Amino acid sequence: MIRAVHHVGISTPNLARLRSFYCDLLGFTELSHITWQPGEAQIDKVMALSGTAASVAMLKMGPTCVELFQFEAPPQPPRDAGDRPVQRHGMSHLCFDVADVEADYQRLLAAGVRFHAPPQDFGSVKATYGRDPAGNVFELQQIVDG
Repeated sequence: MIRAVHHVGISTPNLARLRSFYCDLLGFTELSHITWQPGEAQIDKVMALSGTAASVAMLKMGPTCVELFQFEAPPQPPRDAGDRPVQRHGMSHLCFDVADVEADYQRLLAAGVRFHAPPQDFGSVKATYGRDPAGNVFELQQIVDG
């Protein structure tokens, strides 16, 4: 039986940049950092890829972890220009519960983080979507009613 969500995995072309975003701006702590070169059959099997090589950082805040991957091999598949749309199949977004969405929005905006819109008031929830340095969507959500 599933007990909880452990982590969300994100692939990035620049691990240092994404690690800095999640740790320095959002407050995650790095739990581990590993690398591997081609020839790790078990990893290739789990990922259904061949000849993988990557660096991986596992980050944690409270009970939530984010696993960041920078693959050196195999080569990246072709990618459409621009940001990945939210509705495209795959990871839609990563949501962070915050105590003051307006304050966090202003702090991150001042640090150069891109947002789709300022926080919106939905009654029991105030929320906004932004983009991390790799273009992945994250949500800041403040539950204001119970």
